[in-house]
Amino acid sequence: MSLTKASAATSSVPLRGLLVLGAAVVLAHLAVLQTLPAVLQVNAPGATTVRALNTRSIPAPVPAPPPVPVAKPPAPHKPRPTPRAAEPAPEPVDSVAVADASPVAPLPDPAASAAEAAAPAASEPIATPVPPPPAPAPEPVASAPVPPAHAIAEVTQATAFRFADPVRLLYNLTGASKGLHYNARGELLWQQNGQQYSAQLSASLLFLGSRTRTSAGAITPAGLAPQRFSDKWRSEVAAHFDYDKGRATFSANTPDVPLLPAAQDQLSVVLQIAGMLAADPAHYPVGSSITLQTVGPRDADIWKFNIEGPDKAYVPYDSMDILKLTRVPQKEFERKVELWLGPSISYLPVRLKITEPNGDFLDQQLRAVEKP
Repeated sequence: MSLTKASAATSSVPLRGLLVLGAAVVLAHLAVLQTLPAVLQVNAPGATTVRALNTRSIPAPVPAPPPVPVAKPPAPHKPRPTPRAAEPAPEPVDSVAVADASPVAPLPDPAASAAEAAAPAASEPIATPVPPPPAPAPEPVASAPVPPAHAIAEVTQATAFRFADPVRLLYNLTGASKGLHYNARGELLWQQNGQQYSAQLSASLLFLGSRTRTSAGAITPAGLAPQRFSDKWRSEVAAHFDYDKGRATFSANTPDVPLLPAAQDQLSVVLQIAGMLAADPAHYPVGSSITLQTVGPRDADIWKFNIEGPDKAYVPYDSMDILKLTRVPQKEFERKVELWLGPSISYLPVRLKITEPNGDFLDQQLRAVEKP
């Protein structure tokens, strides 16, 4: 009995101590649990579950998201580069695709900037192309005044011609200019091949130099068709025959003149008349006339030659039969022209005398005939 009580007394002591120890442990655990939220940095006050940190990590089944690209600040001396998509091997894209893919407007390319610098500024108004004005109406064939009908009707238009073979005629010249009398030598060189002709009348004047008149053109069914006539003495002036436009033009810048049928120049007119008379002398009897438009180096006029008849005159070359024609001035300040043509030399001039309105004259008389 005593032993049992002793055992009970002895066992009660440890049990009480265990209870005290267990209470102390519970209190310690409660204190630790109250401090766990601060240690684990859990901000949500209503959190009911706290997961302990393990020493072993388990890889997550979902791959980690790509890193966010960090934009680099632009350098102070370089323009900010155009943002591009991060690709391992980007392919070149046009400027339109880049502009659509990025919210930031792309910076201008240096080559494009140079082209834009050469082009006009965008703020400047761009001129709208203006269509060229309509072409003006073509001018009439001849811009010169149309010749009167009576002048055309008055002109002699022959149909038969016989021109002399090429020849050189040599002359003795006498004359007067401003009261000064002179003697000189001259020549007329005539050449033709049936299609083209050229004539040159020259005179060498002592102390006064030389003077040369030249006519060149074509031989047509209407006779001689001059293309250019020139008169050279100190300087040269010329007339050009434009048959397409029906006018004669002058290097002296004088007004153009309309061309009449069978128009001649001041040298070819003598040779045209010679060809007409040589072909049909009976068609031009004494008292008849030959009228031709005659173009000089600065203007043109109508020359009418009256056929005065045959004559026998002495010239230094020989005494021969001649036919005289005279152009009598019809207006004031017109020159008088006298022709003595020799039938034996195809009616080429045996003598030619030109008298100016002021009294100056030039008289050339044949002295020799040569082959050119």
